[in-house]
Amino acid sequence: MSWLNENVLWLIPAAPLLACLWIVVAGQFIRREKAHQPVVLGLIIAWLCALYLLFSVVPSTFEHAGEHAAEAHDDHAADSHAAVGGAVKYFIYDWFHVGDGGVQPTSMSDDLARADAGGISARVELRADAMSALMLVMVTTVSLLVAIFASGYMQGDPGYPRFFGALSLFVFSMCMLVLASNFLLLFVFWEAVGLCSYLLIGFWFHKPSAAAAAKKAFVVNRIGDFGLILGIFLLWTTFGTLEFDRILADPSLIRQVVLTQPEIFTTICLLLFIGAVGKSAQFPLHVWLPDAMEGPTPVSALIHAATMVTAGVYLVARCAPLFMHSPFALQIVAGVGAATALIAAITALTQNDLKRVLAYSTVSQLGYMFMSLGAAGADPEHLMQPAVTYAMFHMFTHAFFKAVLFLSAGSVMHAMGDVIDMRRFSGLRTALPITWITFLAGALALAGVPLLSGFWSKDEILAVLHMAAQSETHGTYYTVILCIALLTALMTAFYTFRAYFLTFHGPEVFPPEAGHHPHDAPPAMAIPLYILGAAALLIGLATGPTHLYGHYLHHTPNMPAAPAHGPDWLMMMMSTILALGGIAGAYLVYGSHRGAAGVKDNASPLVKFSLNGLYLDELYLALVVKPLRSLAEVSEIFDRMIIDKIVDGVALIPGVVGSILRPIQNGLVQHYAFVMLLGLAAGMVWMLQSLTGSN
Repeated sequence: MSWLNENVLWLIPAAPLLACLWIVVAGQFIRREKAHQPVVLGLIIAWLCALYLLFSVVPSTFEHAGEHAAEAHDDHAADSHAAVGGAVKYFIYDWFHVGDGGVQPTSMSDDLARADAGGISARVELRADAMSALMLVMVTTVSLLVAIFASGYMQGDPGYPRFFGALSLFVFSMCMLVLASNFLLLFVFWEAVGLCSYLLIGFWFHKPSAAAAAKKAFVVNRIGDFGLILGIFLLWTTFGTLEFDRILADPSLIRQVVLTQPEIFTTICLLLFIGAVGKSAQFPLHVWLPDAMEGPTPVSALIHAATMVTAGVYLVARCAPLFMHSPFALQIVAGVGAATALIAAITALTQNDLKRVLAYSTVSQLGYMFMSLGAAGADPEHLMQPAVTYAMFHMFTHAFFKAVLFLSAGSVMHAMGDVIDMRRFSGLRTALPITWITFLAGALALAGVPLLSGFWSKDEILAVLHMAAQSETHGTYYTVILCIALLTALMTAFYTFRAYFLTFHGPEVFPPEAGHHPHDAPPAMAIPLYILGAAALLIGLATGPTHLYGHYLHHTPNMPAAPAHGPDWLMMMMSTILALGGIAGAYLVYGSHRGAAGVKDNASPLVKFSLNGLYLDELYLALVVKPLRSLAEVSEIFDRMIIDKIVDGVALIPGVVGSILRPIQNGLVQHYAFVMLLGLAAGMVWMLQSLTGSN
């Protein structure tokens, strides 16, 4: 077991990476339809290691933290696996050192000395604590089930090996992001996750819409990433290091920076949040996520449930020791989250594409998570811990019920011949019983029906917002945010069951692409649906009221402490009424509709406003894209007509000079001697004038 203790950390990301490399190197020698096997095997290994980390390695550091917190050995091999302050570390290698001030690193203490000398050290080192362990279990579990589902869903696609190679690289990048021990390594894999999402969203690159969606996701995320890298630069110049255990574990250092450089500190928090806004698709950078539906449905499930969009929530939660000292930044986080949740919910009300309904739902639920994180701005000392706990818990439950919803939508799409427009089919519960029951499980959890997963995690977010609304200084602000959260809960239940009733109720209607007898999910697709459906129903009940998730997460080093809070019965009652009311409203409007043929397009301005995403894409096109495109066209003309002409003119100078000197360069030695003589005479005249002092 000691070998496993020392190697479990690197095995988690290494297993999917090796699967990717195997497909790349040996893919041409294996049968195309078997390309998923190394990926599934690698994800099983990563999942088992993550479970081992959750149940054995990480808890052991809490019990023996005092024994293992001794100063690191000089030998890297001895220091490669150490438990310090409740975190397990595995050193891999030194990446680079800048401005070391003469310090040659042989251990962590030397690394810190370099930071004190004004330099920076980048170490490729894995670090896991309670928060990391919970994230890794979520990521590997959902990714494994998505990969198994994809083995059936993507069967027959000519890019089958390429798909699984990119998927395993995606999981590797996300695991490395979670395991990063410093901000620089986190940023590297933050970008790697973005690259993998580009490859997978644009997987069917021959489709113009898929290629455009991939580029849109990549470009919009670069805006957020620019803010993140600026924040990392400021962290380096302010704290002298980028190590989590140096920045986040020293409250006295943080307080010193807050007192001496309050504006810089707030700027750091806001820049880090900008990075989270891009990756987690928050307003105004949320516009890329719905278009990401152009990728294969398993990709949508992976992005929305467990990988890319959860990175922003994880970043803010990881940096809670920083954010708790900047109430203003937390208030911005809450405000952006509330705006995002409301905008996305309004947009989801009228969407006809089943996957787009779920995509806007993801954006809205991510807004809930940021509302929870930002609620601490009312009283950081007492609310930071529940704010982080409830946001992370909702992310955990959301991963399972959103994954089953997306994969069920993929099963519908698979059976309907790639048709996903809800106006073209209805009454599928008889033809697709497996898909129907699993989609219903996810829909009930997302709507917040009592005792299901979404109920427990969403109600805790409402509870912490309710506590924030009672603040003496910022009560009005958080009261507005609480009202937005409650309104969003009502709309969430309505649009979720609108999609459910339109798809599975009413008379049986199949599009021509589906054929006469559409088939339900085959075993490779059905098994993940059943597992995720059961998790959507039960995992919140198992970890919510028992406080199992929260108690484990509280062992994270540097997690702010707070007094325990009992259940908020008022919020539980209100959210239950809103969830049941939304479902009842959806049933009254769509539960007894006349099938797909009875769903008519509503031409009212409000419906169009919602259907077109509040026209935000058009607004960005008019205010940002077109002016920049015009500037680029003017710059291109200036470059071609002015800059190029200047360069061409400069290039003519040697030719003109050459034409003047060409008669002298005629090959006659006596002429060369005459020129040398003239030069010698001129030099002697200048020297004589200098000696005599004459002008």
